[in-house]
Parts: sequence; C-alpha cells; structure tokens
Amino acid sequence: MTPLQSLSDLPTAVATPRYDRDAAGVGIVHIGLGAFMRAHLAVYTDDALAAEGGDWRITAIGLRSRDAIDVLNRQNGLYTLVVRDAETSGRVIGSIADAIHAPSDPEAVLAALAAPGTRIVSITITEKGYGIDPATGGLDDTVPAIAADLASDLSAPQSAVGLIVAGLERRRAHGVVPFTTLSCDNLPENGRILKRLVLDFAHRRDGELADWIEANASFPSTMVDRITPPQTEKTRTDARALTGADDLAAIETEPFSQWVIEDDFRAGRPAWEKGGAVMVKDVHAYERMKLVMLNGTHSMLAYAGHVTGHRFVRDTMADPDLKRLIDRHMQTAAATLDAVPGIDLDQYRQALLVRFANPAIDHPTYQIAMDGTQKLPTRIFDATLAAMTRGADFGSFAFATAAWMAYVKGAIGGAYAIRDPREAELLSAASSAQLADGLLDALLALPGLVPTELRAHETFRQTVLSRLRVMLGDGMGTAIAKEAAAL
Repeated sequence: MTPLQSLSDLPTAVATPRYDRDAAGVGIVHIGLGAFMRAHLAVYTDDALAAEGGDWRITAIGLRSRDAIDVLNRQNGLYTLVVRDAETSGRVIGSIADAIHAPSDPEAVLAALAAPGTRIVSITITEKGYGIDPATGGLDDTVPAIAADLASDLSAPQSAVGLIVAGLERRRAHGVVPFTTLSCDNLPENGRILKRLVLDFAHRRDGELADWIEANASFPSTMVDRITPPQTEKTRTDARALTGADDLAAIETEPFSQWVIEDDFRAGRPAWEKGGAVMVKDVHAYERMKLVMLNGTHSMLAYAGHVTGHRFVRDTMADPDLKRLIDRHMQTAAATLDAVPGIDLDQYRQALLVRFANPAIDHPTYQIAMDGTQKLPTRIFDATLAAMTRGADFGSFAFATAAWMAYVKGAIGGAYAIRDPREAELLSAASSAQLADGLLDALLALPGLVPTELRAHETFRQTVLSRLRVMLGDGMGTAIAKEAAAL
C-alpha cells in the first residue's frame, strides 16, 4: 500500500487541508514533538490556515527520539488524525512543514529559532521537561540538560529552556524582534513559569540579554485539553482504512478539544479562534478548573485504578464504586473554584464523565500515573489547601493522596516502574516503611513535595492514614468499596 506522502494520492472523500500548503510559510517553531501537539496545536493551526491563511505552518523540534521526526519528514509532514467516539472518523493534517531532531542537527534548530519569519515558539515537553526547582520555583541547575547548557556556549542546547534562550540570543544579536514563547503544558500559569525560567537562565548567561527579553518578549499562559492516547497498531489500521494509505505517524484522540489562550502576541498569531480556541485576558480560572477537576480526578483514578487492575480510564468508569468516587472527586474539586467565565461547572463535570467513559479511547491509567511528584502538588495538594481555606470537605483529596502512596508501595519488588523523576527517592522511602504510618511519614517528608501546612495538618494526616491502612491491609478494591459506601 502507498505511504501517506501526498494529498493528491488520497481519495476525494478524505478530509484534507483546505489551503495551499506550499504557499504558507513557517511562522511557528514547536519544541516537543509528540502526539498531543499533533492532536491539539497542529489541528488548531490547520483550521486557522484554512480560515484565514498566513505564514503559520510549523517546524517541529524533537529533543529525544528521532523516530517521529523521521516518519513525519518521509510523509512531508502529513499525518492522519483519528477521532474516536461512537463512530471513528478522521482527517489529514497538513500544518507541519518539517521536523528537526535537535541532538542530530542543533544548528538547524537554532537557525529556525532565529529566522525572522518565526514569530511563535510553542512547547509541549511535560512538567518534568522544564527543569523547575521544586523548592524555589526557579531553574533547577542540577537537571543534567540544564547544567550542561549553563556550562556551554549554547551551540547545541540540550534543554528546551536552553534552546529558547539561545534562539532569543541570536535574534538580539541580529537585530530581530523576539518571538512569543507559548507553553502548552499542564502547568498552572505555564507562561509565567516559563518566563521565570527563561529569565533565570538568561541572567546567568548575560544580564543585558535577560533585560532585553523581559522588556520585549511575551509569554502567554494557556489552558489545553484533549485526551490523546498512545499510538497503537489499531491507530494505524484505522488510519489506513480512512485514507487508503500507510501512515506511521497517525495519532488518535477524542472529539473534545479545548484551548484557552492569553491574547498577548507581540508579532501576530494564527486565527486560532477560527478552530475553536478561546482568546482571553487571563486564563487562571480556566486552568484551575481543568487542573483540579480533570487532571486531579485523572490522578486519583489512575492510582486507584492501576492498583486495582483497571488498565484504561474507561475501565474505571465501568467500576460502579470507583465511578462514584470519580464523580465525588470532581464535585469536591469544583467546590474549591471561583466562577469561571462562560462555564457551568456542573455541565463541565457531566461532560468529563462522558469523556472518561468513552469506550473507543484506550487511555492507560499507567500512563496518567507517571510523574506523580510533578503533578500532585498542583492537582491534589493545592486543591486540598483550597478546600481547607473554604471549610469544605477534603476527603476525596486525602483518598487520592493515599492511593498515590499505595501505588508507590506497590512498586516495591519490581511489580512495575513508578516512572517518576524522583523514583529512586520514592522507592527508598517506601522500602524503609513497613506499615502505613511509616509510609505516610516517609512520603510526606520528601523535600519540596507536600506543602508544610499539609504535612503539619493532623486531621489531613489522619484522614490519609485511615484510607492508606485499608489500601495496604485489605486491598485497593476494598478501600474503594468502603469509600463509596460511605457517600
């Protein structure tokens, strides 16, 4: 069968880009090529190009594996977006112009970042890719890639922050205005975090460069949402059925997509609103809603679900007791929020329940469970403190915390890898703790993880401990049933 390489080879029934790809220049460099970027930013950009045109195609940068890079380049940037719901549908996306593997060709990456036509540099590198010091919120110079970049001439940056600073440095030297840097990761105030890290790095390199960036560059915050499971053989099979072509870059996703963006772009932007993006002055309320209601619930069900043997999110929704806890968690999370403009929180909750139960989406609980030390502070611990401040119930957050601890304990002996940047610390703490009390104390004591106020809050400790004892003593299934019966 013919590989996907040209739009002209596709059947006329296949939905394809509604613009002249060759006529549209590159205006975006995206760092962190992955499935989510291709299901989200690239799709919105495809829609914007179809609606209003412009030089807004994307050069995608891969920081680690080059597999996706090579495949996309062989396919001329084309790939199939498979959308799973009651029925499977799809379209071919054309907004990616080319892809570069940073470790193999750092000069090409730096040239793309410095090019006058590049007006936006976007990133999806996950929380752990930023190199944040959990204690200070600034740059963690013990991260190997960050440390290497700080000690280098930045001719071959290894970190995303290093790449951004190197690109801005070249633009300043050549008299080119800075690009807008756009974080598309699940971090609260992601734009402000990225700005702080970039300025921290730049100050250590050149104070005048840092001043120039601060005075001239913008770092809008965003809220992103679209469930994007890993590619499987079924993904490729369905893409082949839809297009009649072999597509090794095909990805799958759900119908729902949301993007809320602070509208602060110094050198223009695509008409993303034509694809459904919401442009606002402040994304804080939206990102808090998603972090605690969607992402926080995801973390709770992932730890409880994985330990129970539920492979996918949809499986947790088929467990009546766990489904009740999932719904409770969303309601508890909603009670910690202020009003969100244009959003009915109860309707949002109902929509989340439908999305989680989508039988066509294979979203692994084990995938969601990774990087817990990066995710839990914003998803669970901050929400717990917000509930306490409001005098609201925090039992669901305590249950989520206990489920994470039971998940960590369950990894002892190699049953599964925790897949966390602090995995060694977690395993050491869990291995030394024989009982629930010891495990609780050991994990709460990890530096820079659980807020001091929570560690010192005796009611919170005892609430977590009571759940943890059941999980470790009688099993997660019993703990879930007991928790649900008490509702």
